[in-house]
Amino acid sequence: MNTAATNEPAGQPLNYTFSKEERLCQKRLISLLFAKGSSFNLYPLRFVYHTPQDLPPGQTQVLLSVSKRYFKRAVDRNLLKRRMREAYRLNKHIITQQPDQAPRLLGILYIGKEKKSFHSIQKKLISGLARFVSK
Repeated sequence: MNTAATNEPAGQPLNYTFSKEERLCQKRLISLLFAKGSSFNLYPLRFVYHTPQDLPPGQTQVLLSVSKRYFKRAVDRNLLKRRMREAYRLNKHIITQQPDQAPRLLGILYIGKEKKSFHSIQKKLISGLARFVSK
């Protein structure tokens, strides 16, 4: 496999998984994220992020959400969450390569009113993750 084509760093394979440890599930941390976190929009996504000082350093924990207001059917919400999860899984190396600049808690919310394709979601997610590294 050609490492230049896959954007792998030399000698270090990328980890294309999205494990339970990477998911944000604790209610305390979710409420902390929305209470004290900062956010920015890249339509159709909103990124909410926070790096609390009291948490031990570790990998970024991610929350994915789609509004029930605009997508009444669970099938549509699950489709968009699957697309967002896959886009994050394939591109998380953008923030995991520089863990000192990555947020500790990250919420990615779908705020669009219509279903977008995987490629448009992936493009916005890549530019959102790159924004954390460029700071």
